[in-house]
Amino acid sequence: MNLPEGMVDRFAADHPYPRAFLTVSGAHLYGFPSRDSDVDLRGVHLLPPEEIVGLETGEETVTLMWDHAGVEADAVTHDLAKFCTLLLRRNGYVLEQVMSPLVVATSPVHDELKALVPGLVTSNHAHHYLGFARSQWTLFERSRELKPLLYTFRVLLTGVHLMRTGEVEADLTRLAGEGPSYLPDLIEAKRAAEHGALPADAPGIDRLREDVAALTVRLEGERDRSALPDAPANRRALHELVVRTRLG
Repeated sequence: MNLPEGMVDRFAADHPYPRAFLTVSGAHLYGFPSRDSDVDLRGVHLLPPEEIVGLETGEETVTLMWDHAGVEADAVTHDLAKFCTLLLRRNGYVLEQVMSPLVVATSPVHDELKALVPGLVTSNHAHHYLGFARSQWTLFERSRELKPLLYTFRVLLTGVHLMRTGEVEADLTRLAGEGPSYLPDLIEAKRAAEHGALPADAPGIDRLREDVAALTVRLEGERDRSALPDAPANRRALHELVVRTRLG
């Protein structure tokens, strides 16, 4: 995707550390950005040795938010060691960030991280997607906004695909064929407004609830019969990447 002119320069000027990678997450990655969607930047930064071994340690997480020509930008980066710690947990967010095809900046460290991801995916990642789906469905029931409803379907279908194939796919437009037939229409409606209400011609709440429940059961079933391991296979390789990067 093409970021607004000057956004990356503003980020680079305000960020205190070199980056291993920076990618776009959020609605742009999920395939349903609106005209007024925020730009969510996510990545990994590299602390200098003196801010690792000394008494005055550097920032493990850097968060920047600013308005860029009317577009709200939100950037979060983690130090490499912290990010790798998150990769070893059942955290689908970081898998999606490192594998995002919307790359703003990259490096050999990023390439190594991506190569290790297949050996970091576990059947326990299903718990992340099931939990996120529950929270987004609760938000939808309260707000009746289209965004949390699409997030609900997105995380369930991403989880199903991950359990079945071991591949990280966060774009709902690529997954919609595995879901209810009305999903493409909801995606198109979402592009009109970031916080728009459920369209008047959308399926009723009972139908939506049934479809979400069915996908939840499907994800649980895919988890239970998945060939994915219970624990990350590439834990040692990830450790060695951090050590080499620190010492290099």
